[in-house]
Amino acid sequence: MKVIVVRDGSALLFSEFGQRIVTVGEVVVLGANVLCASEPEGHITTTTIYLDTDFVIDQVFWQHAWLLRDRLDAQRFTEAVYSEPSQVLRLGEDRAGMLMPWLDELVAHSIDGGFGPHFHRMQALWFLIADVVTPFIKVTPIRQSRTQRAHSRPTLPRCRRFAPARDEAHQTRAALTSDIASNWTLDILSTRVHLSPKQLSRVFTEAYGKTPLAYLTMLRVEEMAHLLRETDLTIDAAARRVGWASRSRANEAFQECVGMTPSEYRRMHLTGATGSR
Repeated sequence: MKVIVVRDGSALLFSEFGQRIVTVGEVVVLGANVLCASEPEGHITTTTIYLDTDFVIDQVFWQHAWLLRDRLDAQRFTEAVYSEPSQVLRLGEDRAGMLMPWLDELVAHSIDGGFGPHFHRMQALWFLIADVVTPFIKVTPIRQSRTQRAHSRPTLPRCRRFAPARDEAHQTRAALTSDIASNWTLDILSTRVHLSPKQLSRVFTEAYGKTPLAYLTMLRVEEMAHLLRETDLTIDAAARRVGWASRSRANEAFQECVGMTPSEYRRMHLTGATGSR
């Protein structure tokens, strides 16, 4: 996404919000892949910050850690809350003026290639800018039930409960991780730990934020991604290796977790490996 700060002059913007004059004291926020053209009125000076979508989602995740269970949960939450693809924020000249020293320093570090040495400073500068800008962004209220969160499939589990998990949850996780290819069902797992299926689902969700079968799907997707990156196994073979008999089921789960099909994922990594040689 882009955050465009108007520093001087004005321009006519053409985008999904129609035509709009922007001038000093305004900030344009554009979602990923949103087309926007501009026609300066005499002249205009702007500073544009390009934000990786995953970076933004991670920030939303930690900002709402009390509500969200995992990164996939955060992605859906972000799409629902920030549903407008483009916005023009009226900060006012005084408030926008606060941003100028931070923007200048951020640009300086970007130009000299100092991403590594100045990484933390650049993060700090962005957070200072975001602290001023984000209160003006229009959001859409959203509510998500605990049950909905528990059944979403994460790319990576992030547990923030510091209360000790019950042994039944540990035993179930150990069983799943030790043999992800087994045809696990909630009945089989609950019998192993001497709980009812409903009890096990509750206990496991409290410990790991996911139902046992959603957690198993996450493990299978992670291992399948590893196989697609590191081996020459066919997609069908990789799917069978992690426990899916059906390629369509593997495709569905993989795409839901990773955001692309197994074929697209392998092609992306093959292209990256070729380009790095």
